[in-house]
Amino acid sequence: MNSLSKKIDNIIEEKSLLKHPFYQMWSDGKLSIDSLAGYSKEYFQMVKAVPGFVGTIASFAPESLVTEIKENQAEEAEHLEPWINFAVSLGVNDTEVVNYSGLEKTNSAVSELSQLITNLESGAVAMYAFEKEIPKISHTKLEGLEKFYSITASEATEYFRLHMEADIRHAATWRNIIDAIPEERHDELIRVAEKSLSAQNHLLDRLLRKLLPSLYNFYTQKKSVFWGP
Repeated sequence: MNSLSKKIDNIIEEKSLLKHPFYQMWSDGKLSIDSLAGYSKEYFQMVKAVPGFVGTIASFAPESLVTEIKENQAEEAEHLEPWINFAVSLGVNDTEVVNYSGLEKTNSAVSELSQLITNLESGAVAMYAFEKEIPKISHTKLEGLEKFYSITASEATEYFRLHMEADIRHAATWRNIIDAIPEERHDELIRVAEKSLSAQNHLLDRLLRKLLPSLYNFYTQKKSVFWGP
C-alpha cells in the first residue's frame, strides 16, 4: 500500500506547475522581461505569505515538532529579500515590490491555500503539495534565466538556488508528518493536496490572463477546465 506522500506525489506529477504554459514559456525563453517583472510582483504575494502559513502549522504542532517547523518558518522569512533582489534584476524598484498589494485574483489564489491550513495534518499536506516540486521548478527557472535572459548574478538568482535545497528539507518535514496519518484519512487529505495544487495553478492562470491574455484565451478555448477546478 502506497504511503500518503506517494499518493500525493502522483497528484503533483499530474498537476505539475511545470506543465503550465506560463512556466513552459519561461523554460523556452518566450516570456518578455516585462512579463517576468510582472510575475515577480504578483508571485511575491505568495512568497511573503508562506512564513505565515508555516507559522500557523507550528501553532497546531506537538512540542516535538515545533522547533523544526519554526526553523523552516524563519528560513522562509529570510527568503523575502532574495526574491526582492530577483525582481530588482528585472528592473522593478524594490519599494514597488514591497508595497505592491497584488491583483484581487492573485490574492484569492493565496487565500485558497491559506484556507487549507486548519490543523496540523491538512496544513502539512497543503505545504507538502506546495513545496515538494519547488526544487525542480527552481532549477528549471534558473536554467531559463541564465540561458535566455542572461540573468546570472548571484543576488538575482539566489532565491532559486536557495530553494533548490531548502525545500527538499522542508518537504521532508511535512512528509514525516503525513506518512504517520492513518489510511482512513487518506481520501480526505488527498482532496486537500488537490486543492493546494489547484490554488498554485490558479495563481499562474491569473498571471497568464493578465500578462499574456491571447495565450490564456487560446488555452481556455482548448480546455473546458483550465489546469484545475
